[in-house]
Amino acid sequence: ADMHRGQRARLGNQTDHAIKAGYKDAADFFATQRKFFLLPGRHPYKQTMPSAIDFSGLWIPLVTPFTSDTLDLASVRRLVKRLCADGIRGLVVCGSTGEAAALDDDEQLRLLDAVLECAGDVPVVMGVAGVNQVKVCRWLHRIDQRSLAAVLVPAPYYIRPSQAGLTRWFTALAEHSRVPLMVYDIPYRTGATITRDTLLALAEHHNIVAIKDCGGDPGKTLALIAQGKLQVLAGEDLQLFATLAQGGCGAIAASAHLATDHFVRLIGLLRGGQMQQARCIWHALVPWIESVFAQPNPAPIKGMLARLGQMRDELRLPLLPASEAHVTAMHLLYQSLRPPEPSQSMPPLAI
Repeated sequence: ADMHRGQRARLGNQTDHAIKAGYKDAADFFATQRKFFLLPGRHPYKQTMPSAIDFSGLWIPLVTPFTSDTLDLASVRRLVKRLCADGIRGLVVCGSTGEAAALDDDEQLRLLDAVLECAGDVPVVMGVAGVNQVKVCRWLHRIDQRSLAAVLVPAPYYIRPSQAGLTRWFTALAEHSRVPLMVYDIPYRTGATITRDTLLALAEHHNIVAIKDCGGDPGKTLALIAQGKLQVLAGEDLQLFATLAQGGCGAIAASAHLATDHFVRLIGLLRGGQMQQARCIWHALVPWIESVFAQPNPAPIKGMLARLGQMRDELRLPLLPASEAHVTAMHLLYQSLRPPEPSQSMPPLAI
């Protein structure tokens, strides 16, 4: 009983926010929270410990195909099946590459369900973003009934909280989520920098298990790898080689929608310590990666997928399709993409 009162006390200071978020009143808020904490199979006062999940390897942050401004789920299913056959480790739905901010809740759920339907044994991560903790927790409750490997959560955008605020934000979401939480560190999109000390502290939480690293701080990346408590995935495609070479476990790479087998092999070589062969594949991939991000993501990769007949070249405003000239240049790059033989690569570094 004392624990139950303590739980309600912690939730009480969110009641005003709950009413603003759409609850009828405080009683409605507490009823929803009780329902959440008393889900079947879950201890009412303690979050279920996550099972050990290995995020090693290549993850694809899926684009969202549209046709006449509606979800093109047939193209989604074809894309997922092709990527899974190419040997990826997992899929990320409703990330920034998936134009999640332009999707309503119903579209996000329909998209997620279509991916889960086709992914089979390939694990799926769902992007979750917002600035209102109560709304985000309610959304987590809706999606974590599905078979997810994790949720990918950035810092709350626009409001630029303190490090203490960020710590409380991620901790609260991790405690509410039935599935593990992957921190999405991407300050140039959120406006909030998560410092090294904050991330190292968050890594101590049992339900925070990985990070998509777009932080742009090599020292922070290496500190997280060295600590060994979070699985570190490169989130900037051009940082893939450095992150994996230093001990990171994998990458979430939008450019790997195409040339997927090259990326799969690259990561396998890096994780196996075969640096010379890995370098020759990497050198071949770098111009391709640069072309994918030469115009606002995901316009170039969508343009190329459309050029290859895999979906329509359609985005939602304010994003616009990549220029025809750029997609043509990408197509030439893609057609010529052949990893050089190991003997053609640079010699091993002298250490």
